[in-house]
Amino acid sequence: MNLYYHRLYTDGIHSSSSFPRERYRLIKERLEKSDGASLIKIKESRRADIRYAYKAHSKEYVNRFLNGRLSEKEIREIGLKPWTHNIVDRTLFITGGSLCALNDLIEGAPISGNMAGGTHHAQYNKGSGFCIFNDLAICAMKAIETTRFKNVLILDLDVHQGDGTAQITNNTSSIYTFSMHCKQNYPFKKQKSDLDVEIESGTKDEEYLRVLSYNLNRIKDINSDIIFYQAGVDALYSDRYGKLKLSLEGIKKRDNLVFEFAKQRKNPVLIFMGGGYSEPIDETVNAFESLFCRASLYNY
Repeated sequence: MNLYYHRLYTDGIHSSSSFPRERYRLIKERLEKSDGASLIKIKESRRADIRYAYKAHSKEYVNRFLNGRLSEKEIREIGLKPWTHNIVDRTLFITGGSLCALNDLIEGAPISGNMAGGTHHAQYNKGSGFCIFNDLAICAMKAIETTRFKNVLILDLDVHQGDGTAQITNNTSSIYTFSMHCKQNYPFKKQKSDLDVEIESGTKDEEYLRVLSYNLNRIKDINSDIIFYQAGVDALYSDRYGKLKLSLEGIKKRDNLVFEFAKQRKNPVLIFMGGGYSEPIDETVNAFESLFCRASLYNY
């Protein structure tokens, strides 16, 4: 399994930012030492071609971002402050990592992933919630327009709703969006996914897994050629932004449910890393190490 990474995932965020930038570097270092990661090949992401960003975002928004012309209000809504001079390159390498992983699936791999991405809050004409370009929507648009994957199923299990993905793909019938998220969490103004499943604050493993299993069964007849898995681990009990109470074992069982669901459908899987803000940061690293090691065993 290929897993894409670039040093700017960490270094493109200022060291004084409240965002836990070190998680990318720490996950890479953990996987390089992990006995369970023998099937993972870490590859360097490539810078995305701008034309792909235009598939999901307005040219006006994309160009203003690239040229440093976003307003202070727009930058504040995105976060990641203070911005570094590498913010544009970082954004393009993150999007590029997801596009590289998509290309692996086009070439026949059963699974591939990005050690970043899942930037599901970015909308058609703005960024939000640490997200500048929506790599899920960008990859989905590329898939249905230029590849054999004509029906995309997006499973978003980040603790926050995939509002930007829902908004961008709202009128695209060949992209199905499933978002299971904490009801009382950001964004407080939700968008409409094809299926939204709201989880109450404080939910623990047993109830969460019951609801997920039930709703995966509800969408078993949805037509899909490929699955995008936004695999944020901010549902962990230790996450400062999460509000749910899942254990690491609960996260592992969640991932297993997704991979079994995909296997039954004989669909390749593209993994977008998503959120993770646990304190201590090792809790986030442990969960993503488990995710990627489990993913590397996937085949259909």
